[in-house]
Amino acid sequence: MPSRYSICTPREQLEERLKVEITDSYSPRFNAAPSQLLPVITNNSPTGFSFFYWGMDPKWSKNKNISRKLINAEKEKLLEKPSYRKALSSRRCLIPADGFYGWKSISKRSQVPYRIILNQTAVFCMAGLWEEYQDELGQAVHTFSIIITEANSLVSAISSHMPAILDPSEERGWLDETIEIEELLALLQPYPAENMGLYTVSPMINSPNRDMATMVQPVPPVDQFGNYTLFN
Repeated sequence: MPSRYSICTPREQLEERLKVEITDSYSPRFNAAPSQLLPVITNNSPTGFSFFYWGMDPKWSKNKNISRKLINAEKEKLLEKPSYRKALSSRRCLIPADGFYGWKSISKRSQVPYRIILNQTAVFCMAGLWEEYQDELGQAVHTFSIIITEANSLVSAISSHMPAILDPSEERGWLDETIEIEELLALLQPYPAENMGLYTVSPMINSPNRDMATMVQPVPPVDQFGNYTLFN
C-alpha cells in the first residue's frame, strides 16, 4: 500500500498550501494509479510541480513483477539496496495527495475498498524517491516511488504498511540537500492514527481507467464484485 491515491484539490488551493507554482498541466486525479504521469515536488526543483511516472514508464506496466517493486519503497530497505540508498541521498521528492486507497479483505476472494484521509488538513505530502533514466530512444524518463512505513493502528486493519506522510513542518526538510541520512529516516514515521479517518468507496476504484469525482465519495461497504456487505 498504496497502489492508488487521489490528488483532486483545486490548483489554487494547492499553490497556497504547498507554496509552489502550478502550471495548466495539472488536472485533478481521483484515481491516481501506477504508470500514470503525476505531480511531484523534487529536491532539485522545489518551487513547482514536476510530472513523473509513478513507479514505471507505461511500457513496463504489463510486467507485474517489476511494477510491484517500483511503486513503493519500504523504509526498512532504504539502506539495504544501493539504488535506494543513492536515491535517498540525492533524489527525494514530495508526492502531494488528499487521500489514498486500501482494500480490506473480508474473505479469501473478497475485498472492500477504503479511502484514507487526514482529519485536520485536506492536502498532505507523502515522502518519495525519484529516478531518471534513458529509454531506448535516448529520451530522459523520470519516475517516482512512494516510501512506505509500518501502518498505524487505523490503517493496520487494512494493510501492514502505509505511506510515509510528512508533517507540513517536515516537508521542506525532506527536500533539504544538506540533511543527514539519519535525520531523513527519522521523518519516516507512521502518521498518528488519531489524526486520520477512513470510509468505504465505490469498487469502481479498482479500475485504473476510471477517474471521476464520485470515486472519492463515501458509499456503503461493497466488495469488488459489487456485493453489499455488513463488514466495515
